[in-house]
Amino acid sequence: MIISFCGHAAGTISDRQKDRIEAVLRRELAKAPDCKFYLGGYGAFDETCRVICKKLKEEFVKTELVFVTPYIDPDYYKLRIAREYYDSVVYPPIERVPRRLAIIKRNEWMANNSDLIIACVRYKFGGAARTLAYATRKNIPVVNVDDKYDKKGSP
Repeated sequence: MIISFCGHAAGTISDRQKDRIEAVLRRELAKAPDCKFYLGGYGAFDETCRVICKKLKEEFVKTELVFVTPYIDPDYYKLRIAREYYDSVVYPPIERVPRRLAIIKRNEWMANNSDLIIACVRYKFGGAARTLAYATRKNIPVVNVDDKYDKKGSP
């Protein structure tokens, strides 16, 4: 199973949202303990999810934290630190995409290659909202842990 995460780069993540993320992950790991977590590494939501996944990895040892990079440039600072925080790094086949579209195409690739997306999307604008809309159009299962956007996302 592959689980990806989708959330706004800015903003705070409440304790309730953190608990919901962990509850969804525990539910899915109970069904498929050898899971890959695709993480983008941007902002508070991604960092919160990385910390939760790292914690769950202690219990579910077959899990893998994967940094999905939008850039292969060796000067890209996140690539230099990725090995410290993730188990592996994946670069999707987006090398022909203009740099200004790389994150959008990376997010679409993550969605297309996921069995589930855990989202924390409050606003209907920005990259996270665009990714959530894309996943919804593609009928990829999504759990949105933000109460103000999606009242049905409760685990």
